[in-house]
Amino acid sequence: MNKLRVGIIGCGNISTSYLRLAPLFKALEIRAVADLNIGAAKARADEYGVIAMDVAELLASKEIDVVVNLTIPDAHFTVTKSILDAGKHAYSEKPLVLSLEEGKALRTLADEKGLRVGSAPDTFLGGAHQLARARIDEGLIGEVVAGTCHVMSHGMEHWHPNPDFFFMPGAGPVLDIGPYYITNLIQLIGPVKRVGALTSSATPTRTILSNPRKGEEIPVGTPTNIHALLEFENGATITLSASWDVWAHRHANMELYGLEGSLFVPDPNFFGGVVEHAGRDGKIAPLEAWEHPFGVANEEHPGGARANYRTAGLADMAQAIVDGRAHRCSLDLAIHAVDVMTSILKSGETGGFVEMTTTCARPEALSPDDARKLMG
Repeated sequence: MNKLRVGIIGCGNISTSYLRLAPLFKALEIRAVADLNIGAAKARADEYGVIAMDVAELLASKEIDVVVNLTIPDAHFTVTKSILDAGKHAYSEKPLVLSLEEGKALRTLADEKGLRVGSAPDTFLGGAHQLARARIDEGLIGEVVAGTCHVMSHGMEHWHPNPDFFFMPGAGPVLDIGPYYITNLIQLIGPVKRVGALTSSATPTRTILSNPRKGEEIPVGTPTNIHALLEFENGATITLSASWDVWAHRHANMELYGLEGSLFVPDPNFFGGVVEHAGRDGKIAPLEAWEHPFGVANEEHPGGARANYRTAGLADMAQAIVDGRAHRCSLDLAIHAVDVMTSILKSGETGGFVEMTTTCARPEALSPDDARKLMG
């Protein structure tokens, strides 16, 4: 079998990215979509020329090999478990689960059934981040000893029509946006050893500023301002600031400091961007760009053209199943990222450092040639 037949559960906004971008990859064939709201499934199916099913029908279908879980984070564990119970490979949007115990339960079930589980984010496979990875591996900045990451804004209530879940347990800036940053750090420098954090929330409620619920107040049930320290197994120490209590700032997305220089990495929430470097002379300049397929701008956005290949991780898993190799957006990587994120929140509650109880290998680098082999 050269193509895996794909079903999608969850027909919200993110489903359009998978349905639109999957045809770029040779190992994927999206057959069907499902949603608890069958009307939403039918609308999405009509839009993209696939079959609409109810959830039970999709899970039981013999025409589906792998199911993508695009439900809300609070349902990720239950839905992914049901996919594995149905005997199908699973791929989840981020975060994989909301607790380490749930992640370990999925690993046990997947191992018992001989099935694959993958998870977003896959943005670390983007051309910019793989360029940064290649230069680090080549020793451009020497051993990475420190760094900083900042993902800071004023949240989603000013634009999202139903922002409630962003401010409830299971979301917040660490579990919602943090996966992009933490996963990229792991692929660049390796697994995390321990974390410490200070956490808070600026206000107990938020006011929705977008229609149709403009003016409605919603409760804040999770920290919205987090400042964490991450110690990696290789000894590197990274500062991570994640906040939805900031109106403006001048911090860079990601900076890594090595014995021989510094590397400036663009936003891990996206596939492309400019990677910059400074050597011992301290002069910052862009790295020479390379021709990586997942760094090519393919979409227009208000801020300009961007690269978006948000099915790359699913495509790599599908191709890995065909080829009999490990996939890059692996279960161990996702579980370790969950361990890091939930430990950051635990540290904020307890006031002490938290040791990781999981680890993982760095995912295999994705060269330009590797990326081209995934594409149709």
